[in-house]
Amino acid sequence: MKKFERLQGLVAPLDRANVDTDLIIPKQFLKSIKRTGFGPNLFDELRYLDEGYPGQDASSRPLNPDFVLNQSRYRDAQVLLARRNFGCGSSREHAPWALDDFGFRAVIAPSFADIFYNNSFKNGILLITLDEETVDRLFLETEATEGYRLDIDLERQTVTTPDGEAIPFEVDAFRKHCLLEGLDDIGLTLEQSGAIHDFERGHRAARPWLFRDA
Repeated sequence: MKKFERLQGLVAPLDRANVDTDLIIPKQFLKSIKRTGFGPNLFDELRYLDEGYPGQDASSRPLNPDFVLNQSRYRDAQVLLARRNFGCGSSREHAPWALDDFGFRAVIAPSFADIFYNNSFKNGILLITLDEETVDRLFLETEATEGYRLDIDLERQTVTTPDGEAIPFEVDAFRKHCLLEGLDDIGLTLEQSGAIHDFERGHRAARPWLFRDA
């Protein structure tokens, strides 16, 4: 998993509440568990004017010019600004995979669905919960200023605006540690590889009859 320490990212505003995981990545694209290749179908229903299907070349599909991510000013955005209850609906882990594959490293919103929240942190995406008044202000500033960027410092737990305002945010200490170190569930397990190997050697020595090659 990629480490997250500090990000100075372009912001894209998705001004829509209750965005569910089927809107983030529609069910017809859940054909793979490779974690990659989902970016072209992120927000598929909103981004394209036709109905997509698995294996289709997305580059040839007609884009919806009114959708925010199709606007040139938000190209290469790494921070998604969203509304309340982002990531509600089904528990599909493909939703954070699609956001990550598209290039988003952080999402800021007033609230997130619990399962999506957990899945995102496990896949290296920082979710930042800020009060609605602050999020409203960030929407106004983003839409008013082309090239609007936020400086997100995970170690200091601050979001700094272009005018120098540092907005603090809360994050669970364990999740923070995992993001800073780039540790997913497998990485956390491998940190204990020495203890695991010691246990296996002791188990084999104490119960040799369980092992054919003993």
